[in-house]
Amino acid sequence: MLREALYAKIHRATVTQCSPDYMGSITIDPDLLDATGIRVNEKVLVADVDNANRFETYVFRGERGSGVIGVNGAAAKLTGVGHVVLVMSFALMTEEELRTFRPKVVICTPDNKIAQYLEYEPDA
Repeated sequence: MLREALYAKIHRATVTQCSPDYMGSITIDPDLLDATGIRVNEKVLVADVDNANRFETYVFRGERGSGVIGVNGAAAKLTGVGHVVLVMSFALMTEEELRTFRPKVVICTPDNKIAQYLEYEPDA
C-alpha cells in the first residue's frame, strides 16, 4: 500500500506578486526549489497563513536569487502580496520509505531567502 506523505516544504514564504490574469501556477525562486527538491510542474499545496485559504497549483521557475513567490491565475484571488504562505509537496511512499524518509524544509526570511534548512525526522 502507498501512503501520501510530506516530501518538502517552503515554510513562511512571503508572496511578492499576484497575477490573476496570468496562466495558473506559483512562480518560485529556484534557490528555494533546489533547497527542497521541489520540481517545476510539480503539484503543490499552498496554505495562506494570513487568511487560512488553501489551494493546489503547480510550480513555475522564477528568476534565481529574486526571492519571487508569485501566485498566478485564479489562485491569486485567494492570497495577496505580503501574505505569508506555506508551499508543500507530497509524494506517495511505501511503508518502508515512510519509515526512513526525511522531508526537506526551508524556513524563509521575509525577503524569501533561506533562514534555516532542516529535515523532519522520520517516524522510525
